[in-house]
Amino acid sequence: MAEKDTGWDFHMFSPSPVYLMRRRVVDVVMRGLLFLAASVSVLVTLGIVYVLLSESLAFFAHVPVFEFLTDTQWTPLFAQTRYGILPLLSGTIVAAGIAMLVAVPAGTVLAIYLSEYAPPRVREVVKPLLELLEGVPTVVYGYFALLFVTPLLSTFLPVRGFNLLAPGLVMGIMILPYVTSVSEDAMRAVPRHLREGAYALGFSRLQTSLRVVVPAAFSGITAAYILGMSRAVGETMVVAIAAGQNPNLTFNPLESAATITAYIVQVSLGDVPHGSIAYQTIFAAGLVLFLITLAFNIIGFFLRRKFREVY
Repeated sequence: MAEKDTGWDFHMFSPSPVYLMRRRVVDVVMRGLLFLAASVSVLVTLGIVYVLLSESLAFFAHVPVFEFLTDTQWTPLFAQTRYGILPLLSGTIVAAGIAMLVAVPAGTVLAIYLSEYAPPRVREVVKPLLELLEGVPTVVYGYFALLFVTPLLSTFLPVRGFNLLAPGLVMGIMILPYVTSVSEDAMRAVPRHLREGAYALGFSRLQTSLRVVVPAAFSGITAAYILGMSRAVGETMVVAIAAGQNPNLTFNPLESAATITAYIVQVSLGDVPHGSIAYQTIFAAGLVLFLITLAFNIIGFFLRRKFREVY
C-alpha cells in the first residue's frame, strides 16, 4: 500500500546539532545556577551555626554550662560577674507569650473571616491593608509601645515606665499579619467539596468553618503559629526600647526585664572589648535563641507531618 502524502516534510522540523548542543549547555548552566541559589540558605545557616558555636565554646571554656543554665543572675558587665541566662530567658518567654496571646486568637478569627465570610472585594482591600503592618519599622513599634501603649496601660494598671506587657501587646499586633496571612492561605486551600458536603449535612457556615475547614487546614495554621512565635522570640527593637534592659528574673508582665535580643543590642552598641568574656556572652545568648527557634521549627515540622491532609 502506497504511503499517503500529507504534504508535510517532517525533516524540516528536526533540530540541528548546534541547537541541541546549545540547549544542553543552557540546561546545564541553569541547573548549576539553581543549585547555587538553593545552596545559599544552607551555606548561610552553616555559617551562622559555625560563628555561634566557635564563640560560644570559647565562652563555655570559662563559664560552666550548668552555671549558665541555672544561675538566676545575669551581670556580665558588672564588677561582680554572674552568667545565668534565666533572667534573659524569662523576659523573652513572657514578652513572646503575650504576643502570641494577642496574635493567635485575633489572627485565627481574621483568617476565618477572610476565608469563609468576607466578600472578594472586602478581602482584596482588608488583606493588603493588614499586610501593610509588616512594612512598619520595628523602631516605630518600639516607640509606639513606650510612648502610647505604656501610658495608656498606666491609667488602669500599676505600670510605671518600662514593662513587658506593652511591648508584648505591640509585638502581637506586629506579628498579626504573619499569622493571619498564612492561616488564611491554608484555609482557602481546603477543597470546596468539603464545605459543600458539610452544608449538605445541614451545617451552618460557622460550624463548617470550625468543624471542617479549621481541622482540614490545621497543619498550615500550625505553621502560621510557629512562624509567629519564632518572629516574636527573635524581635529586637520593640523589647529593647519598651521593655527595659535590666535583667530581671520575673514572670510578671507589669515589671521591666531584659530579653535575649535586647541584651545583644545593649552589648553590641557598648564599648566591650572584642574577644572578652563579656563580648562572648552575646554569642552564648544568641546560641540559646537559635536553639529555641530551632525547637519551635522542629515541633512545627512534626505537627505538620502528623496532621497534614492530602486531597
